[in-house]
Amino acid sequence: MIDITRIREILPHRYPFLFVDRILEFEPGKRIVGLKNVTVNEPFFQGHFPDFPILPGVVIIEAMAQTGGIFVFALNPEDAENKNLFFSGIDKARFRKPVVPGDQLILELELLKQRGYFWKFRGKATVNGEVVAEAELLASIIDKNPRLEGNSETPSA
Repeated sequence: MIDITRIREILPHRYPFLFVDRILEFEPGKRIVGLKNVTVNEPFFQGHFPDFPILPGVVIIEAMAQTGGIFVFALNPEDAENKNLFFSGIDKARFRKPVVPGDQLILELELLKQRGYFWKFRGKATVNGEVVAEAELLASIIDKNPRLEGNSETPSA
């Protein structure tokens, strides 16, 4: 539904930190489903772990968060130009099974709550229909360059 070209227009992330390859489903205001192809060529597998490569749990959570970012900015494309979406919190994170090279990680996020610039999602990651990780993710939107807009943190001359 949303390919990598459009994802790169929506998200500021780039290799080696872009962890969503495609959006498979998108129900605006409700849910989104993303895909991450896990390949052995990813740089973290050199050290995690050389003889038994496992996708780090933090990468799974980040892939969920990036999928949530696509959800937010696809709904509000004007915000993608001048705002960033930042992680605000992670609750109820659980890792159920290892994810290894060759797996396709399906990232399902459901919007739980949205108030102003604050968003809360329930995320689930699956491989072959089996849950490998889940978490509730909190995010907030802020201006891209708050220090350049004359706020109290702007250094004086």
